[in-house]
Amino acid sequence: MTRQTVTFVDNRTGKEVEFPILEGTHGTPVIDVGSLNAQLGLFTHDPGFVTTSSCVSAITYIDGDQGILLYRGYPIEQLAQQSTYREVCYLLLYGELPNDEQLQAFTRRMQYYSMIHEELRRFYSGYRHDAHPMAMLVGVVGALSAFYHEALDINNPDDREASALRLISKMPTVAANAYKYVIGQPFVYPKNVLGYVENFLNMMFAIPTEPYEVNPVSVRALRLMLILHADHEQNASTSTVRLAGSSSANPYACVAGGIATLWGPAHGGANEAVIRMLQAMDRKDIPAYIARAKDKEDPFRLMGFGHRIYKNYDPRAKLIREACHNLLDELDARDQPLFRIAMELERIALEDEYFIERKLYPNVDFYSGIILKALGIPLNMFTVIFAVARTVGWVSHWMEMMQEGSPRIGRPRQLYVGAKTRDYVPIEERG
Repeated sequence: MTRQTVTFVDNRTGKEVEFPILEGTHGTPVIDVGSLNAQLGLFTHDPGFVTTSSCVSAITYIDGDQGILLYRGYPIEQLAQQSTYREVCYLLLYGELPNDEQLQAFTRRMQYYSMIHEELRRFYSGYRHDAHPMAMLVGVVGALSAFYHEALDINNPDDREASALRLISKMPTVAANAYKYVIGQPFVYPKNVLGYVENFLNMMFAIPTEPYEVNPVSVRALRLMLILHADHEQNASTSTVRLAGSSSANPYACVAGGIATLWGPAHGGANEAVIRMLQAMDRKDIPAYIARAKDKEDPFRLMGFGHRIYKNYDPRAKLIREACHNLLDELDARDQPLFRIAMELERIALEDEYFIERKLYPNVDFYSGIILKALGIPLNMFTVIFAVARTVGWVSHWMEMMQEGSPRIGRPRQLYVGAKTRDYVPIEERG
């Protein structure tokens, strides 16, 4: 096959240099500019790295224009409708869907790892009673390395796998404990007889004095949410995990960095922002809000509509919309004021030409926020649930990077615009 290249011409010197074009299975080809500085004495400038390929990965593929999301080549629609969350975890980690024997062994191992050390449970008491659960998540996950340091050799494949499985298995326990601590209830131990999602809901809502029955519709809605949020390519938090991992940091520290990044309202807090917007609205004022959203001079924006990556319809939104409606029907919650406002906004967005022409459809954050609210999960836990779902994506990318051998430490360059070189002036001579 003919080697494809692109030619850079330095107009300062007239020098021409060819750089190879690399093509993946899907997606936009990339220019390998690794030797740019050596050949031309230049670096590229790409704030936010929005046109820069930072790694080679075989885990997730997104085509925002076509509304496509693939996990290991499988369309998200097929996985969401036919898989369990544990199956998706296995797929993301190992690259293939498990057979029955593999899934049973994987499930037993995850169940074995689901408890956390008793001393770590006492770790929560060091936080204020009104601390944000995401603050606890960052600290507790980082502290896991102090309790499971016997398997922290990142150059040992068995240790890497054990750490990855521990993180996926313990994250629901860590998250549920944060919730229980904030509301002042006793922690609930994980139950191996329950599924991953059922166990998480039980740890969140069970109390010692009353039996707790998990609603199957709630389980289906939350399972779908976890699957849809399991990975999303090289987003800010995943890139943070990879960058931290490139320094050979332990996986718990790397994931703690990912959690901290996810906490940012521009990343993981979108579904919380949707509910805050709905709570601030009155149904009779919806036309006024719609008019403001259409006004280019007005800074107001409808949260949960459109997507930076998906220029067409978000494929995850199609799937989660049905689950959202089914949950509201099951809980008989459609007539609650907040959900009535949400459904009216959805109707307008799907029928109004302004929204249709600009493809400002309700996105996955719009529906996931409604689902979490309907499940009785408080706003400060929304991003925590996101972190539980995304942990498998983070550790899958970390594992992939480490399997390549010693990764080259990340070191972005900068365009320096500060002062030129100058001499130090003694304090008595300064004006």
